[in-house]
Amino acid sequence: MLQHERSLPEITVKAVILGVLLSMILAAANAYLGLFASMTVSASIPAAVVSMGILRLFKNNNILENNIVQTAASAGESLAAGVIFTLPALVLLGFWDGFGGRNYWWITLIAGFGGLLGVLFTIPLRRSLIVEDPLQFPEGIATAEVLETGQQGGRGVWIIGIAALVGGGFKLIAKGIGLWPEILEGARRVKGTLLYGGTNLSPALLSVGYIVGLNIAVLIFLGGVANWYVAIPICAGQQSWPAYQLATELPESQRNNWDTFSLDYVTIPENATEAEMVKAKEHNAAVDQKLGQAVSATEYSGRIWSKKTRYIGVGAMLIGGLWTIVKMRKSLFSGIKSGLVAYRHVGSGQALIDRTEKDMPMKWILVLIIGSIVPLFLVYQYFVGNVLIALPMAVVMLIAGFLFSAVAAYMAGLVGSSNNPISGITIATIVVSSLLLVVLMGRDAKNGPAAAIVIGSVVCCAAAIAGDNMQDLKAGRLVGATPWKQQVMQIVGTLSGAVIIAPVLMLLHKAYGFRGEPGAGKDALSAVQANLMKAVSEGVFQGNMPWTFAFIGMAVAAAIIALDVFLESRKCAFRTPVLAVAIGIYLPLELSVPILAGGLIHWAVQGWKKMTRASADQREASNRNGLLFASGLITGEALMGIILAVPIIILKEGYQINLPILGHYGWVMPYGGCLGVIFLLGVGLWLFWTAARRPRST
Repeated sequence: MLQHERSLPEITVKAVILGVLLSMILAAANAYLGLFASMTVSASIPAAVVSMGILRLFKNNNILENNIVQTAASAGESLAAGVIFTLPALVLLGFWDGFGGRNYWWITLIAGFGGLLGVLFTIPLRRSLIVEDPLQFPEGIATAEVLETGQQGGRGVWIIGIAALVGGGFKLIAKGIGLWPEILEGARRVKGTLLYGGTNLSPALLSVGYIVGLNIAVLIFLGGVANWYVAIPICAGQQSWPAYQLATELPESQRNNWDTFSLDYVTIPENATEAEMVKAKEHNAAVDQKLGQAVSATEYSGRIWSKKTRYIGVGAMLIGGLWTIVKMRKSLFSGIKSGLVAYRHVGSGQALIDRTEKDMPMKWILVLIIGSIVPLFLVYQYFVGNVLIALPMAVVMLIAGFLFSAVAAYMAGLVGSSNNPISGITIATIVVSSLLLVVLMGRDAKNGPAAAIVIGSVVCCAAAIAGDNMQDLKAGRLVGATPWKQQVMQIVGTLSGAVIIAPVLMLLHKAYGFRGEPGAGKDALSAVQANLMKAVSEGVFQGNMPWTFAFIGMAVAAAIIALDVFLESRKCAFRTPVLAVAIGIYLPLELSVPILAGGLIHWAVQGWKKMTRASADQREASNRNGLLFASGLITGEALMGIILAVPIIILKEGYQINLPILGHYGWVMPYGGCLGVIFLLGVGLWLFWTAARRPRST
């Protein structure tokens, strides 16, 4: 690693300009990607790669300057996730009719202050999560490896470059061309219940599993198994198998019911073009064909997970988050205390702090956090129109924001920012906020669900930034960066993303609309998380929240915590951190499978090294090569995901790129799934070979 005592220029004019531009670009790309595909990609590694490529054009550049650029740039991507998961729900609720006019400024204010709080909340956590009790932060480690390899040159650059081409090519073939599907899944009806199986064909997820190791990978997978092979089959077996029916034939109260699979005919407008008429007729013919048919096992299992058993993971994350805070309390308070003491000592000239340990002054952090109550109060006053409600909700938001920012930071340390279930944290926030608002405003409050969404949006922005922030600080510590300079650039990147996110939302909404919105067309963006937030906030006020599943999750979390405490007392190497299991319950099973495969590759590599009796230097070198290859796979897939999203944003309406190309034109390879599995196995073997083979002696 870089020698920490060596001081290099970090915040330079070119780094700031490049960081701001990349933050805006990545925020725009991920806003579309999240609304379209229901997931976002971490931009730390892609930003680092782009930064190295651009800054090489200048005579004077260094690793810390590149690190500053990626720190600012990745903040925009994270903020986009916080906004798009929540604020579109205000349109779906009918509270807003769009994102223009006055709503434009509310979006900017909510995103800016939510993101700013995410940065401020995680500064006291740096010492406890990165220094005193370091977590893996897989994408932070990968980013540091990319930065150092790019600086040193040599064979490591080739490893990252080749792996990036593999990861990017894999994503292009699956997502862009459609030679094989991104997800391979299927389910069968078995004696009144169902059996599901599936995997995501993602080299990036394979790499995440390799970086986090077998212990965490197994726990995530077991959480998924418990949900998809126990909870979901039990739910399916307790009720009759549903069939498709017309929404207009259902009572109003049942049209959005958890177990209803309803269809709608499309009304053909008088001024419709010939192409629009053809599309509408095709849709209505498909509705005719489906009516009365039994719902497919795959769709039914997905509906049960999405609307019911997913809340087991939410309940588990709620208890797991509280437990994490309890466990972290000593190091957390010591971090705040040491920051205040260091600030006083430096101010009085009594002590000097090493450059790599300097955070932003704790005194000013606390002042900014407390001072943020005023603008947050104004936001809530606008939405609820009652001072006696707005003020306590602003205070509650600060408390919830800190709690869930800490949880998000911890979970990012386990599975990385891309797979951090921020939407689960937001659901927990909206549930708690909705319950409080029901008490304060009553169930009949017209603005109640919208007010809960706004609270959730601030917390979601804070939590999303918190996870990304800690990844960047982890990378910075590994390369010898100055923490307070990174924290300043995180604020710069956050505010840059907040400025661009409102116009991007406005353009996307006007061009496509959101699924679930009245009059939404075939090309409407899915906005899965926003629809889920709408359902949760309305569910609490209308009294149809699936509380049973959330309580089951809380009980499961308590049992896992007890097991982990027992294993800790016996000093076992294998542990059961509750949030890892909760993440597995909450995520689709298809994401857990490649993570487990990556963990198994890591375990196999370690076993091979022991069997071949490799020396310590050889083990370190091969470990580095494996990490570089995994980092390259993540880099390539993330870059290609953003590249595939950008053209859809910048091209005019009517000239959209329909992906995948082969799927859009009706040509699908019969055995594409098998081909995708074979190629992913090949990537896994390549990763094993790169990490396990004995490096050449120098």
